[in-house]
Amino acid sequence: MRAPRALMAVLHLVDRFEASGIYVPGEDNKSISPWRDFGWLFAGFLIATAVFVLLFALAA
Repeated sequence: MRAPRALMAVLHLVDRFEASGIYVPGEDNKSISPWRDFGWLFAGFLIATAVFVLLFALAA
């Protein structure tokens, strides 16, 4: 069974964040990269904002 198109878009977004690198404990010599260290948080925020806007658009 194939995943819905919206789910695939979310998975693609998360994969893009992970491709830029993930945090590895013990590698403290790198500078903080918000996209690398907080990618899941950004993806979650974008998804939550989209759902919030869609709910208000459908309610109007």
